[in-house]
Amino acid sequence: MNQTETQPAADNPAPERVPAYSWYALSVLVIVYVLNFVDRNIISILAEEIKADLGLRDDQIGFLYGTAFGVFYALFGIPLGKLADSWHRVRLMTAGLAIWSAFTALSGFAKNFTMLSVARIGVGVGEATASPSAYSLISDWFPKKMRATALAIYASGLYIGGGVSLLIGGAIVERWNAAYPVDAPMGLAGWQAAFIIVGLPGLLLAALVFTLREPLRGESEGIITPPPKDPFRGFLNELVAVIPPFTLIGAARAGTRGMILNIVGALVIGGIAYTMAVVTDNVQQWGAIGVGYYAIFSWATTLKVRDEPTFQLIWGTPAFLTTILGYGMVAFMSYAASFWAAPYAIRILGEAPSTAGWWIGGPGAAGGFLGVILGGRMADWLRERNPAGRLIMVAFGLVAAAPFLFVMFTTQNTTVFYLAAFLQSLFASSALGGAAATTQDLVLPRMRGTATATFFLSTTLVGLALGPYMAGQVSTMTGSLSTGGLSLLIAVPVGLMLLFVAYRTVPEAERTVLERARAAREEI
Repeated sequence: MNQTETQPAADNPAPERVPAYSWYALSVLVIVYVLNFVDRNIISILAEEIKADLGLRDDQIGFLYGTAFGVFYALFGIPLGKLADSWHRVRLMTAGLAIWSAFTALSGFAKNFTMLSVARIGVGVGEATASPSAYSLISDWFPKKMRATALAIYASGLYIGGGVSLLIGGAIVERWNAAYPVDAPMGLAGWQAAFIIVGLPGLLLAALVFTLREPLRGESEGIITPPPKDPFRGFLNELVAVIPPFTLIGAARAGTRGMILNIVGALVIGGIAYTMAVVTDNVQQWGAIGVGYYAIFSWATTLKVRDEPTFQLIWGTPAFLTTILGYGMVAFMSYAASFWAAPYAIRILGEAPSTAGWWIGGPGAAGGFLGVILGGRMADWLRERNPAGRLIMVAFGLVAAAPFLFVMFTTQNTTVFYLAAFLQSLFASSALGGAAATTQDLVLPRMRGTATATFFLSTTLVGLALGPYMAGQVSTMTGSLSTGGLSLLIAVPVGLMLLFVAYRTVPEAERTVLERARAAREEI
């Protein structure tokens, strides 16, 4: 049984006016998220250079961008999300920023596929600290009625960073290669120099993040939640529950039945992963996916024993699961489209890296920024009129982006391609704020870091780990990057079915949060 001491909302009314410091702190977090996505996404504009230099295939490039990063981002996001729920969130984000920036710089010294894969894993682990901490902090800095707007402003860093990465990445590669056609410093190729140059500033930004003030947890809703006496106990328990082979220890704690369930799950998931590896001839991809899905299965099946209230409000709530999986389909399309846009422009349309970076990165950043801000605001507006209104915005982002993705990967006209890429980014990004805010509304304040980590499971293990890879795999099999891009449209019907269920179930789930938490023995 998990015990949480709280004070009722009536005793601690949430302030109506947002303090200026909250806006300052949010602006710092936006900068962190910008750098987060610069370091994550720069591999897109460097893909053709890396592919040629290291002799890689499209499916391997998709693995480096999506799976190598995404699986470990998702896995470590769970224990780190738990740590964000119990420890100093600002310190956690500071440490994570320093780690992922260092691994981004180390990517520049990679000499082969394996070394670059390890560096991408390190980036994923470090970046796993960012959003659980940020979502929880923002939810305490801003009142509930502004939550989607504030989270959307934070999420704008995703699109700004993604665009900036293409702009600076393409420019660095071209200028470095022009300046050093032979005898480059330390023998570095242009793509290696780009990783080093974008990685180092994060170490300086970490010092600024460290100065932020930690807000009182639950203050925005008047549900004041004191920190646990042993904040690292929960982190270690989650680490054991989710990181193989320590998952067997977590399963054993659940008794004989838990151990049997864990072993059966491992065999089933391992069998599916092995079959897919044979079919696709890609052991790295499906080995990583198998480990990731088994780890999540282990974590979810033991969470009920370790923290039943959190299990019930997350894994025991269909509204929560269909919301994150529905948004996962948006991420499936948008991550892959944003990643493969630059290689398509360079390889198929014959554009130079700097030109592609400029016309994809700049408008893409603007489109994503406008989309996520306007979408978040519209989601809050719809929520005031309809308890499930935010999900309308999520479905809109899924459907409205699809036609422009089709145009992107079929046109031979560069102007049409760049315009379609801009509009695809604009509409897809509008879904994020509503989905993120919905997940925060369905849990208690002490669970927000864990809820955020679970939300990002869908965006990473479904969206990031499968979307870019699938497009690359289809491209490798068919010899057509256009066909690979078009294969992503399968996400639309799947996502709409999931979001329909979420739309029907979210209002009741949100209304009964406290009731269901108490039924799971949460002391409120």
